[in-house]
Amino acid sequence: MTAFVLAGGGSRGAAQVGMLTELVDRGIRADRVYGASVGAVNGAAYCADPSPEGMARLADIWTNLSGEQVFPRGRVQGPWTFFQQRPSVHANTGLRHIVELGIEFDNLEDALVPIEVVATSLTDGTERWIGRGPAVEAVLASAAIPAIFPPIVIDGDLLVDGGVMNNVPISRAIAAGATRIYVLLCGPLGFHPPVPKRPIEAVLTSFYAAIHARFTRDLASLPAGVEVVVFSGGADPGGDYRDFSASAELVEQGRAEVSAVLDGRQPPAEEAAAGDDLRPLSDAEPGPAS
Repeated sequence: MTAFVLAGGGSRGAAQVGMLTELVDRGIRADRVYGASVGAVNGAAYCADPSPEGMARLADIWTNLSGEQVFPRGRVQGPWTFFQQRPSVHANTGLRHIVELGIEFDNLEDALVPIEVVATSLTDGTERWIGRGPAVEAVLASAAIPAIFPPIVIDGDLLVDGGVMNNVPISRAIAAGATRIYVLLCGPLGFHPPVPKRPIEAVLTSFYAAIHARFTRDLASLPAGVEVVVFSGGADPGGDYRDFSASAELVEQGRAEVSAVLDGRQPPAEEAAAGDDLRPLSDAEPGPAS
C-alpha cells in the first residue's frame, strides 16, 4: 500500500501543492492519505480530485490567497489580541471558505482516495484520528492552530491542530499497513532555530523542537519492509504566519523537490545546505526531522 503523509506547516503548505502536482504528473497515486493541519487541507483537496486538473485548481486557490482571507482581522490589532477573552485571535470563517473551495465531498468517507486527518483533543490530551463524518469540520479541527483559530467540537470532543500531537503522522500510515510512504513536509529536514531573544520565542522554539523530535523517533523505529521517501519543504517559516506572498514560488519549489529526489539529482539550490539529508529514506539511518 502506498500512503501520502502531509505534514503541518502553515503558509508554507503551498510547497505541498507543487509536490502533489509532480507526483500526480508522474502517475504516482496514494492508496491512502494522512494529513495534519495544513496537510489535512491539502490532503483533502487531493483526495477530492487526484488528477492534474484537480492539482491545477488547488494551485490556483493557493496562489490567490492573502493573509486577510485566511486570517481575518478583528477590531483589536497587535499583541493585545492574544489577551482578549475569546477562544482565538482569528475567526475560522476565511479558512472554512477555502476548505470548502478545495473539497467536493460532504463526508470524509466519500473521498475518491481514503483519507484520515489528525486533531489534538483538549478533552484528554490525545491525538484524535478522523476518517468519517463531515469533511469540512474534520479539516478545520486538524488545522485549528491553538490561539489562532477556535477549537472545533466533534462528538463532544474539543479539538485543535493535529500538529500539536503528530505533525508528521507516518506512524498512522505504518499502523495501517503502508509499505511505501511519501512524506510531504513544509520545512527543512534539519531543525536549527536561532537563539531565542524573547520569552515567546523560547516557548515556540520548544514547541517546534518537540514536534520535530516525534518525527525523528518515528523514522528511527521504521519496521522492516517499509520505505519512506521524504520531500522537504524548503526554508524555515517566515516571521509572519499571515504572509502568503511566496505561494507561487513555493509551489514551484515543491515540484522541483519531488523531481530532484525521485530522479536522484541535486536538490534545489535553497535546499543544498541540507545535502544528503534529502535522499529518500529506505532502511537507512533517519535524517533529522522537520
